[in-house]
Amino acid sequence: MLVNYRKTGEFEAVKEDLLLAIRDKGLVVDYTSHIGNMLERTGKDVGSAKRVYLKAEAFQFCSAVVSRRTMEADPANIGYCPYVIALYVTPQEPKVVRAAYRKTLPEVNKLLDGIVRAALEI
Repeated sequence: MLVNYRKTGEFEAVKEDLLLAIRDKGLVVDYTSHIGNMLERTGKDVGSAKRVYLKAEAFQFCSAVVSRRTMEADPANIGYCPYVIALYVTPQEPKVVRAAYRKTLPEVNKLLDGIVRAALEI
């Protein structure tokens, strides 16, 4: 299940706010996935001309504190790490930036929700 929030604004400004909110928690983004660019670049290769996003990126990071607690409780919880928050804008709503993350464990959900709410000023 996905949690999805929205904010009217510019993608780059919301992206900066999200990156700051992640850093404010003492976390480091270790990978940025340029999903929108990939879909745009590969559309012809897969037989589709439909534009899904104007902009879309996903930011991957982890928390040593939260990850350790959840994995000490159950080593199988490694499957929930790293954490990912995606930002995207669709052609249908070019002034609306959406932030989404996957629901996982309660402690991780609390962390991700706090980051997104801080970034979107919700």
